[in-house]
Amino acid sequence: MNEPIIQIKHLTKTFGEGGSAFNALDDINLEVRQGEIFGIIGLSGAGKSTLVRCINLLERPTSGEVIVDGKHMTELSPKELREARRNVTMIFQSFNLLMQRTCLQNVCFPMTISGVSKADAEKRAMELLDLVGLKAKADSYPSQLSGGQKQRVAIARALATNPKVLLCDEATSALDPTTTTSILGLLKDLNRKLGVTIVVITHQMSVIEDICSRVAILDGGIVAEQGPVTDIFSNPSTDAARKLVYPNGYNERQTFITGAKIIRVAFNSYECTYEPLIASLAIDCSVKVSILFADIRNIDGKATGTMILRLPEDADEAQRAVDYIASKEHITYEEVHENV
Repeated sequence: MNEPIIQIKHLTKTFGEGGSAFNALDDINLEVRQGEIFGIIGLSGAGKSTLVRCINLLERPTSGEVIVDGKHMTELSPKELREARRNVTMIFQSFNLLMQRTCLQNVCFPMTISGVSKADAEKRAMELLDLVGLKAKADSYPSQLSGGQKQRVAIARALATNPKVLLCDEATSALDPTTTTSILGLLKDLNRKLGVTIVVITHQMSVIEDICSRVAILDGGIVAEQGPVTDIFSNPSTDAARKLVYPNGYNERQTFITGAKIIRVAFNSYECTYEPLIASLAIDCSVKVSILFADIRNIDGKATGTMILRLPEDADEAQRAVDYIASKEHITYEEVHENV
């Protein structure tokens, strides 16, 4: 789990030349570990889709390195690149199924063009359709399927070559919330059963929250922030991260009150999130604090959250509160200043 299967080093992608040149990606450095579900998130235009297409060289980087499973992708010959792409497959928002072919034929397609016999391809395709819960739809056409079923067929097709990496480019953006939950559950199940590494590209923080262990936040073609999802959610350190974690508009500048001492408290485990911190401050320390903002979420089975607290104006009372909070395991804090 600690070994990187994808390494991106100083990757830059520029479109156009001269005065019209546009840097879609600028000096990207990332590692994705074998067997994890890694998220790449950003607002529209952040460079997410360009980055994921650089991983399998559907877009060729202007400079930098892309290493997948030990292979330097930019140094491969066309034949070697075709072989390498069998280990790095992709699913899309629009499903990209062949409408004139049945579900079975869609899943067989990548095996057929790789020279697998029809009998072996159909056997493997039926196993994969069964794995994604659509064995009964083998003879159906895409037009007869719901959006979620189409994406399940696309996932089965992506798994046909036994890839080590599955790239998901906004794979749930066209689906309703219930179907999205179902597809994300399927991806987690496949990750657990097959050990396939999954890279999720999305603009939805809820998707990252549901299935990813680590995340990179893209903003204007650069990596603004990256790390464990629980850390990013409990303590986002950049404006780009805060916009995604708090889409309803929380802003530390708005919570700042001149002359008041404001602290951000981050809860980093299930137990401490549900500890009655505010009540304990009042009972144990005789200190009353005001809650200016609070947000708690369940990430990877763990509760994590943030509170913005206004401490008493009395310096001794404020210090007692800070000392009490500092004594708590799995709780961190930092002062919020007016110039944040």
